[in-house]
Amino acid sequence: MIVAGEPSGDSHAAKLVEALREKEPETKFEFFGAAGPKMRSIGVDPVVKSDGLSIVGVAEIGRALPMFLRASRDLKNAAVIRKPDAVILVDFPDFNLKLAKSLKKLGFTIIYYISPQLWAWRKYRIYTIRRYVDLLLTILPFEKDWYGQRGVKHVKYVGSPLANEVRAARSKADFCLDNGLDSSKPMIALLPGSRHKEIVRILPVLLEAAVKIVAGNPSVQFVIAIGSDEYRPDVDEAIKKGRPNAVLKIVEGETYDALNASDAAAVTSGTATLEAGIIGTPLVIVYRTSVLNYLLLRPLISVEHYGLINLIAGEKVAKELIQNKFSSEKLAEELNRLLEPNENAKMRRKLVSATGKLGAGGASKRAAEAILIQISQ
Repeated sequence: MIVAGEPSGDSHAAKLVEALREKEPETKFEFFGAAGPKMRSIGVDPVVKSDGLSIVGVAEIGRALPMFLRASRDLKNAAVIRKPDAVILVDFPDFNLKLAKSLKKLGFTIIYYISPQLWAWRKYRIYTIRRYVDLLLTILPFEKDWYGQRGVKHVKYVGSPLANEVRAARSKADFCLDNGLDSSKPMIALLPGSRHKEIVRILPVLLEAAVKIVAGNPSVQFVIAIGSDEYRPDVDEAIKKGRPNAVLKIVEGETYDALNASDAAAVTSGTATLEAGIIGTPLVIVYRTSVLNYLLLRPLISVEHYGLINLIAGEKVAKELIQNKFSSEKLAEELNRLLEPNENAKMRRKLVSATGKLGAGGASKRAAEAILIQISQ
């Protein structure tokens, strides 16, 4: 049984499923659980379709509580009926830690892949992991020791699933040619997030910044990168309202190519900041949530940096414009700075140094090995 709840988790879970099959090609694996489009495309039986589970915000989660309860109930019932050899929970801690507790009490082996970032916030959840998780697979270099020092005995560091796997499929010239852009002119990628609320709160500010940048440098082009066409209406509506007077292209499912082709990027805080770092695109990290969410959640956050690339670097490599600091003026100023050749080159060197800490890749294969060992015990 495998459970993921967000687009990034769905992607990592799909790679893990493929790695398990590759490790034991003669074994007839059966996978079921909470599956997004990538997991479903490789044959994971979706007891729950996870597409609608990716929600951010206290109020939003509260309104969606019946949906989460129904999903949890359906997954527990499926586990009881189908009796999996192991339950693999992928990221998505608000949902998966509760599920871990329920299923462990029923006697199932619980494996957690992509450990919750308890070192950043809500450290009290360590008690749940100590008691209900049989094997914790971590993806960041410092996590194994952090958990071990707090009494979690069965922890294995497998490396980042993004290392050596995030790469562009096309050159800048080919990307620009395919999308009607001029490869000789500067380009900025705008990544507004992968959720409805993120796009409607963040993209308008990104477009306002684009207007300000073009006012001073009309040659700058912009590309908006979204994961799929699901949120295309939100993007189109923001563009209609903002009416930026700039060369603007929307691409779907081409985020890595868009980042690779861009001289700089404005990236919504999340996994995408690390992806931009691995590709080497100088970036500004942005985020905005509702005032209520920020007031409730900010006191729980106990790390110096928000952006994942900054956390791994151990310093503020990329400027963070969060909540009240996130304005079109500040964003335009920072993106203009990153377009300057010296500043651009300086950040690219820092990104290479930071992402070098992630190792040489192969996280999915190492995770698969650890899971098979756990199941055989």
